[in-house]
Amino acid sequence: MNPVSIGLLGILLLFLLLLTSMPVAFAMIISGAAGFALIVNSHAAFSMVTADIVDTFSSYNLSVIPLFVLMGQTAFHAGISTGLFRAAYAWFGHLPGGLAMATVGACTGFGAISGSGPGTAATMAAAAMPEMRRYNYSMELAGGSVAAGGSLGMMIPPSVVFIVYALITEQSIGALFLAGVVPGLMIAGLFCLSIFIRCSRDPSLGPPGPRASWSLRFRSLVGVIETLLLFALVMGGMFFGFFTPIEAAAIGAGGSLLIALAKRKLDAQVLGRILLETVRTSCMVLFIVTGAIIFGRFLAVSRIPFTVASWFASLPLPGFAVMALIILFFLFAGCFIDALALVLLTVPIFFPVVSRLGYDPVWFGVMIVLLTQMGVITPPVGVNVYVVGGIERDIPLQTIFKGAMPFLYMLILSAGLLVAFPKICLFLPYSGM
Repeated sequence: MNPVSIGLLGILLLFLLLLTSMPVAFAMIISGAAGFALIVNSHAAFSMVTADIVDTFSSYNLSVIPLFVLMGQTAFHAGISTGLFRAAYAWFGHLPGGLAMATVGACTGFGAISGSGPGTAATMAAAAMPEMRRYNYSMELAGGSVAAGGSLGMMIPPSVVFIVYALITEQSIGALFLAGVVPGLMIAGLFCLSIFIRCSRDPSLGPPGPRASWSLRFRSLVGVIETLLLFALVMGGMFFGFFTPIEAAAIGAGGSLLIALAKRKLDAQVLGRILLETVRTSCMVLFIVTGAIIFGRFLAVSRIPFTVASWFASLPLPGFAVMALIILFFLFAGCFIDALALVLLTVPIFFPVVSRLGYDPVWFGVMIVLLTQMGVITPPVGVNVYVVGGIERDIPLQTIFKGAMPFLYMLILSAGLLVAFPKICLFLPYSGM
């Protein structure tokens, strides 16, 4: 049996293991190690697996992941999300759908210190859903806005997906973070526009709340100061070259701990929860990265990535048509595969194609994150929808999925804008480099 055939069998084994609900990391490790053993030998496979596990968990470059996770966990327990939501509500709550727009705004702010889509969705569901119930919002709109708004945590830096993409493709983490700022704000604006239009046409979806006085609006901005300080410190330091992404992550984590101390929200019990959640989340991500590395080595010896790249490059189609096919693939696959796993599994295959076609790797990274954003709100594996449904158990999942569909259209529009105007995401990274 030739290596390509073994590679295809390995991919089939991976999907069969995933269908049994085996964790993604272990499914990739088992299928990758088994395929590597068939192509090379079992001794080499065992050595490869043990070496990759040790190398991944001791990697200095990957230390950026637990540091940013620590920053997000500390910010959550310090109550920063509550301040963001109150400030957004004070400014937008009187508009049609104002609470839903405030939720999107708060998701944008919290995403800047969280780095996680599901984490942002879970935080905002706890903060925003009770308020939207109190003002008789449609649960379809409420659930959809929280699930879609939570996806902004994947685009607004620091983003775990950007970090993983950078490590796979050997791109600058700082450049990718900067590239995500403008698209993230653009998507948030389109989300709010969608809410405003829908609620203006049908006020029963999101009745406007009371108008806050100007003094209350400006006082509410105090709750945004911590987020702005952290974001400016982390992103500004990287943009002006004061420190590396890893140093920025450490400074951000330290800054979030100082904010929690200053707000008197940090005691031994809270610190224990923060550290436990940080270790749990970081280990999950690092195991997935390890599994992807092992599976990637198997794909490399099977020659599948090179075969696919050659096939795509040889298609009698212009470059933009090939890119359109790749985008459609990610849009479809994101409906069935977890965002991080999708990036780890497919980027090693498609990145050589994109490079050969001459597309900018930073732009492609932003497109990948945008496409995985779509995946977290589309059935059947829309993880953000399941997160919101897990917190609000009385709302049927199909109601939340239905409420998320208008936001999916905004994400598709955003993808079209990035394809037509790549400078939207390339202006900041290349002006700061």
